[in-house]
Amino acid sequence: MGGILGLIGGILGIGIMVAGGVLAFGFARGFIRQRLRFVDAARSPLTPWIAGGLGLVLVLPFTIFPLISGATMAMVGLGAGLGARSGVKALQRGD
Repeated sequence: MGGILGLIGGILGIGIMVAGGVLAFGFARGFIRQRLRFVDAARSPLTPWIAGGLGLVLVLPFTIFPLISGATMAMVGLGAGLGARSGVKALQRGD
């Protein structure tokens, strides 16, 4: 019985990790494209790194819960960083 519960917990953890990364990507991309489109600093090469770092810091307190691990934290940071980069590229293209 413990094996099945462990398997379900692992699958839920992976699902939370992927969902967090996808949601962070979408939020960061949309935020850059809509709210920061007239801010010149948003076009900086450091913007994705800052967004990824903020994503890591925001998820850090939630790692006390069993289903949210360091991998989830890393995935959210990666999603935020890649989403910010995608938003900056979209601004440069004029989308």
